[in-house]
Amino acid sequence: MIRPTLLRMMWMALATAGCGASDDIYPYEISCRADSDCQGDEVCFIDGCGDPGRNIVVEVVPNPKGGLYAQDFPVNELRSQQNLELFDPAMLQGQVRVASTEAPSGYSAPVTLRLTGESLLIPGLVRRHESTLTPSDGLYMLPVGSGRYNVTLIPTDPVLPPLSNTRDVQPGRAVTLDFVLPALADLVRLSGKVVRPNQLPLGALMEAQALDDELRPLSQRVQVDASGNFSLSLPPSALLLPTVVVQVMPTSAEALVPQKQFTVNPRQALLGSLSLGDYGDPVTYQGRVLDQDGKPVPQATVYLQGKVGGGGQYRSRKVLTDERGDFTLSTLPSSPESAMTLSVIPPSGSPAGFTVRSVSVPRNVTTRGPDVVCGDRMKVRGTLRMPSGSLWAAGVRVVAEPIDAVPGWPAPSFSVEAARPTDDMGRFEIALDPGQYRFDFIPTDDLPRVSRIVSVRPGDGILSDGSMELAPFTLSNGRRITGLVSFGGEKRNLPTVPYASVRFFRVVNVEGKPSALLLTQTLTDQNGTYSTTVPTR
Repeated sequence: MIRPTLLRMMWMALATAGCGASDDIYPYEISCRADSDCQGDEVCFIDGCGDPGRNIVVEVVPNPKGGLYAQDFPVNELRSQQNLELFDPAMLQGQVRVASTEAPSGYSAPVTLRLTGESLLIPGLVRRHESTLTPSDGLYMLPVGSGRYNVTLIPTDPVLPPLSNTRDVQPGRAVTLDFVLPALADLVRLSGKVVRPNQLPLGALMEAQALDDELRPLSQRVQVDASGNFSLSLPPSALLLPTVVVQVMPTSAEALVPQKQFTVNPRQALLGSLSLGDYGDPVTYQGRVLDQDGKPVPQATVYLQGKVGGGGQYRSRKVLTDERGDFTLSTLPSSPESAMTLSVIPPSGSPAGFTVRSVSVPRNVTTRGPDVVCGDRMKVRGTLRMPSGSLWAAGVRVVAEPIDAVPGWPAPSFSVEAARPTDDMGRFEIALDPGQYRFDFIPTDDLPRVSRIVSVRPGDGILSDGSMELAPFTLSNGRRITGLVSFGGEKRNLPTVPYASVRFFRVVNVEGKPSALLLTQTLTDQNGTYSTTVPTR
């Protein structure tokens, strides 16, 4: 059993070493496609050959609804019986006070704490928490998962500005983070008025917010009244900035009004009004989406975005094409100086691929644009072999998870699963937009999942039929890992942990960047025990 004291030492060592994988140990070079390419007991992973029992981190999520959040356990040497003893819940605690000429006083009105970050030990694994609470004489305590967080405190009182700081929260630890809200008399007031030319109404409910030059909030979002007036409250530190950005935006994504940013001096009153400019009246843009064969593409997502008259930015709501491939968008006209971007995202499983077109949307008329003909997604084909290498692996699910963009293309927006598992000859086919993907091969029998990184670029590896053929991959043998998840620390006398999520990750460097590969995932049973399969030689 891994106990808290030993775990904490291992955790600290792994965190200090950069999440357990140094650049010189795991350079990114695919030197294998099967375990037989590796020496000794090593297994072929996405980063090359490696020891399947090392560089492992286990995430356990006991019961979020009960205030028991994610804990990460570094594993120095993976054993067949891998018991996990949980730490006490990690806590973020501290005091919220209000500055004054005398001693700061405790703040006892509702606040929202918003934490965004990721695991300290599993690169790229996002952790988020949000809770609205009322401090008791300024004191608060919030259970959270272990992780590295940006913490933002947002008072319910919209006059008080948000405050932000960063903290690392380790398993079983209580981390202190105090906030001092500025006194009302010290706030920097920034009032103004949003207008349209010719005294036209704004056309939608609007909000205003002050941001710094890196677009981090300096004030809360406040409502713009019916006459266009607003008043922002900034912290005293805003006076040290040469300029701040006032962002004005509609409160609804459905509104046919642009958002616009204005650079202002926080030490001066806003001279004149903030004009959204002449962005025109709403118009209708229609079109049709076809594939390469001239057939309609139904259920494709279509939207427009870009610069509009007056210098603001606009993004239309998303619509779906009908069975004929037709779509109708309500939008603002494009700026006279530039076109807008029409984005078309065919549904998963469609042979048609992601397509972008520059279009001009004129004023005062309904416009029907030319047909949008989508290029085909690239068909990526490959074969899988059983661990012996002599038999084909049938019935294996193939999932492509997007991890990055390739030059000249936007990052893919969703994962794609092959329409069918591998056939009796181990073959699979999956249609993808350009991008870098992690291919996960998930067998149905007692074998572990295997992953590889594949870059899909137009022109790379194109066969005569326009497809991309991958070299054959070989699955790994598996070994069963079982264990008991139990409480430690102050909760040691409680029963074991039923129905907890347990995930095993291998932490490595891919192309010089710390990355985490999911090896397996499972749930504990009603007795707190789990059983799962991981790769072995």
